[in-house]
Amino acid sequence: MSHTLNIKTAGIPLNQAEKALIMIHGRGGSAQDILSLSRHLNVKDYALLAPQALNHSWYPFSFIAPVEQNEPWLSSALEMVEETVKAAVNAGIKPENIYFFGFSQGACLTLEFLARNAQKFGGAAAIIGGVIGDKINCENYKGDFAGTPVFLGTSNPDFHVPVERVYATANIFREMNAEVTEKVYANFGHSINEEEIEIANSVIFK
Repeated sequence: MSHTLNIKTAGIPLNQAEKALIMIHGRGGSAQDILSLSRHLNVKDYALLAPQALNHSWYPFSFIAPVEQNEPWLSSALEMVEETVKAAVNAGIKPENIYFFGFSQGACLTLEFLARNAQKFGGAAAIIGGVIGDKINCENYKGDFAGTPVFLGTSNPDFHVPVERVYATANIFREMNAEVTEKVYANFGHSINEEEIEIANSVIFK
């Protein structure tokens, strides 16, 4: 089984925009849900693109399950993000003007995609997520972020995402020349808070 490319859009029409924000929803969420968050972000002059996962889930098991248990869904999900990026590039938007926002399962997928395809992007905010796999396989990660700003926000503890994986992800991104900002909230729960939105706006969408 695999996902079918189904991109929901909002904001400025893609062919008129200079910047694009790709928003990746979490398990049980939808493209429309995550797009509605954009009203809290400084992205009024961006094209907004949100791919929709089949059955509202990008892959079936935990992001720290053995990778093969999440296949072929995971590879298909990564391909959906890649196709969404291509849609922006094909519309004339440069990679350095392409931004990402992911939450939970969508944050994990965003971070895994970026680590596998590092280059100078506009920036990325990933709330409650980390790179994917029971073990981190750095052989999959290549490229250079060339100073791309990346914000990682999370709760400790979080039922789905161990804080250790968030720290490990931050270190991988730093090694690949991303400008990482991380913020850990004690016992906040599995959601996005107002300060995380403010940090995303000041660090990424400035």
